[in-house]
Amino acid sequence: MDDTLRRAALDYHRHPHPGKLRIEPTKRMLNQRDLALAYSPGVAAPCEEIAADPQKAYDYTARGNLVAVISNGTAVLGLGAIGALASKPVMEGKAVLFKKFADIDVFDLELDTTDSEAFINAVALMEPTFGGINLEDIKAPECFAIEAALKERMNIPVFHDDQHGTAIVVAAAVRNALVLQGKTLAEARLVTSGAGAAALACVDLLVSMGLPVEHVTLTDKDGVVHTGREGMGPNMARYARDTNARTLPEVLPGAHVFLGLSAPGVLKPEWLPLLADKPLIFALANPEPEILPEVARAARPDAIVATGRSDYPNQVNNVLCFPYIFRGALDVGATTINEAMKVAAAEAIASLARLPAHESVASAYGGRKLVFGPEYIIPTPFDPRLIAEIAPAVAKAAMDSGVARRDLDIADYKRSLAQQNTRSTQLLMPVFEAARGTQQRIAYGEGEDARVLRAIQDALDDGIVRPTIVARRRVLANRLPDLGLRFELDRDVEVIDPETDHEAMAPLVEAYRAVASRKGVPPAEIIRHVYRRPTVTAAMLLRTGRVDAALVGGNSEYWGQVEHVLRVIDRAPGSSRVYALSGLILDAGALFITDTHMVPDPTPDQIAEMTILAAAEIRQFGLEPRIALLSHSNFGASHSPSARKMRTALAIVREKAPELLVDGEMHADAALSQPLRERLVPDSRFEGPANLLVMPNLDAANITLTALSASSSSPTVGPMLVGLSQPIHVLTPGVTSRGVLNLTAIAAAEVMQRR
Repeated sequence: MDDTLRRAALDYHRHPHPGKLRIEPTKRMLNQRDLALAYSPGVAAPCEEIAADPQKAYDYTARGNLVAVISNGTAVLGLGAIGALASKPVMEGKAVLFKKFADIDVFDLELDTTDSEAFINAVALMEPTFGGINLEDIKAPECFAIEAALKERMNIPVFHDDQHGTAIVVAAAVRNALVLQGKTLAEARLVTSGAGAAALACVDLLVSMGLPVEHVTLTDKDGVVHTGREGMGPNMARYARDTNARTLPEVLPGAHVFLGLSAPGVLKPEWLPLLADKPLIFALANPEPEILPEVARAARPDAIVATGRSDYPNQVNNVLCFPYIFRGALDVGATTINEAMKVAAAEAIASLARLPAHESVASAYGGRKLVFGPEYIIPTPFDPRLIAEIAPAVAKAAMDSGVARRDLDIADYKRSLAQQNTRSTQLLMPVFEAARGTQQRIAYGEGEDARVLRAIQDALDDGIVRPTIVARRRVLANRLPDLGLRFELDRDVEVIDPETDHEAMAPLVEAYRAVASRKGVPPAEIIRHVYRRPTVTAAMLLRTGRVDAALVGGNSEYWGQVEHVLRVIDRAPGSSRVYALSGLILDAGALFITDTHMVPDPTPDQIAEMTILAAAEIRQFGLEPRIALLSHSNFGASHSPSARKMRTALAIVREKAPELLVDGEMHADAALSQPLRERLVPDSRFEGPANLLVMPNLDAANITLTALSASSSSPTVGPMLVGLSQPIHVLTPGVTSRGVLNLTAIAAAEVMQRR
C-alpha cells in the first residue's frame, strides 16, 4: 500500500477509539435495584439454575451468541507468521464481520504460542465461555491437528474458516458453474494449484458432495502430489496419484475444473487450451490471482472464471458463509459443525444465486446484470437474503443430523432472521454497491472544503465518481498537499475555477439567465450568482448536462442554498413540492424521517406526496418501507386539526399507492412497537417496527431527528432532497467527510436508477 493509504488505515484504527470493538451492557443499570439484579444478590439465581442444568447458560448468559475468534498469528493473510499480537487487528476485523452480517458477538483471542498442544489446551479450557470457536490464520499442517483435537475435546462448534469457509463458498460456486456448463460433479475432473489447508478442505467438501476421489489431482510448489512423494500428511496422501506427471501443465489436459489457492501468475495462458471444453477457472490467490480473468477469457472464452477479488464478477468471499453458518449453529445449540451442515450451507448459497435477484440487490448493483449465468454463479455479499437462507439450512441440517441441542420451527426462524436484513450496519452497503465502479459525473459546489476533498478521494478509490469541483486553483495548490490526498487535478478531478475558467463559465451564465430571470433574480445579479455562488455554478453544471448529479452547500445556512437550487433544478413531473428525507443509523436498525428540512406545515396532499417519494428513496437502500404517519393521536383518538390531517393523508396514500405498507395516525411508540400496535388495532398494515416516520410538520420532524441523533450518537444519512427532476443534494453545515461520501454514493446510485 502507498504511504497515504497506510496513514489513513492507521488513523482509522487509532481514532476516535483504539481498535474496532468495544463491549456494552445489554441491560439497564439505572438504580440500586438494577444493580442488585445484575450482580449481588440477584446474580445468584441464574448461577444456581446453571449449576443444576448447564444448558440454562444459553438462557441466562450471552454464551449462546458469543464466538471466539482465535489465532496464534502463524499464517496471517498475506503477511505470514507475524505473531499473535500483530494478528490482533485482523482478528478484530473478523469479529466486526460476525457482528455486522449476523449480529454475533465476538471475543478475539490471540494466543502467544506455536506449540500445538499448548494452543489446544488453552482453547479447550475456555469452553464454558463460548458458544463456538472460529480458528483463524493458523499455519498448516498444525491447523489440521489443532482443529481435529479441539473438535474431539469440545462440545461446541469448532470451525477453521480458512479451510471450511473457503470450501463452502467454493463448493457453491463449483456446483452452479458446472450446471451452467452442462456438467455434473460426478463426471468433473479437478486439478488444484495449491495443496494447503484451504485447497484440501475445498477438495474434501466437493468429494463429500459427489466428486470422485480418483478425479482429483493436487499440485503445489513442489509439483504434482503423487504416490511416491514423501512427507505427506493423511489429508494430502488421500489424493496422491499414481502418475509420472510432475508439473501442473502435465496434469491439465482434459481437466474440467482448475482450482487455484496458491500464488500469482502460476497458470499460464498458453496452458489453457489443455483444459476440457467449457472449463471452470477458479483463480483464488489474493490479491493477485493465478491468472487474471481478462487473460483467461481471452484464451478460453468458453470458461467460467472466479477470483477472490471484489473488482471482478464471481468473487469467492468467505463472508458469504462464516457469519451465517455460526448463526444457524448457535441458534440450535449445535455441538459441532459437521459435514452435513457444511453441505447445507453450500447448497443454500448455490440455490440463492439461481433465484431471481432480489429487488434490493438488483437496485444495489446498478448497471450490473445479476442473472444466474457465467458472471453470476454465487450471490453477492450484500444480498439481504443470505442470513435467512443459509442459517436455517444449517440449523435444519444440525437438527436432522442429531447435533442440535434445541429444535426450532424453521419457518418461524427464517422469518425472524429476515428482519435482520434491515440492521443499521448494512444500511449503506447496497447504495455503495450500486455506486461502486460506475464513475458518475458529480459536481461539488464547495470544492475547496477539506471534508469534500477527503470524500472525493474515497469516492475515487471506490470508482464511484468522475468529480467536477467548483474551486479556485490557487487555493487548491496549497490545500491538497496539506491534506495528503493522492488525486491529481485535471487528471482525476475536473476543476471549474470561476477566477480563470471563463470559457467554461460563460455558457453557464447564459443558461442561468434564461432560467433565473423569471425567478426573481435581477439581471445585474445573474453573472455574480454564477461566479460567486458555487451552489449556483454546480447546479447549472447539472442542469446543462455537464454532470450527472451534484452536491452543494455545507458552508452556509441550509435554506439559503436550497433556494439557489430550486431556481435552477426543476421539480420532478407530478411533484408539487420538494421534501427532505433524513436517515438515522440506530442499533435497532435504520430509521428514516420526513420531512426534516423543507415544508413547515404540509397539507394532507403534501404529506401523502412526501410519503410516496420517501418510500421510493428508501427502496434504494434495499429496504421495504414500513411507514407510520405520526401524530399526538392514536388511531382516531383525537379530532384535532393535526390528527385529522394525518388521517386524511393516510387515505390519500392508500388510494394513490395501495401497495405501500403504511398505517396511522399513531404515536411514535406504537410505530416502533408491534406488540403495542396490536393492542391498539387488530389489523395493523405492517409487521415489525416502522422504518419511515412521517411527521405532521417540520418542527416535529427536525426536533425528532436532532434529538435522536444527539441522544444516541447515531450517525445521520442525508438530508436527501426528493421531488426534484435531477439528483442534487444540499449538505448541512455540520456534515462530516463520511457524510459527504454517503451522499456521493446516494447521488450516484440515483443516477443509475433514473436511467
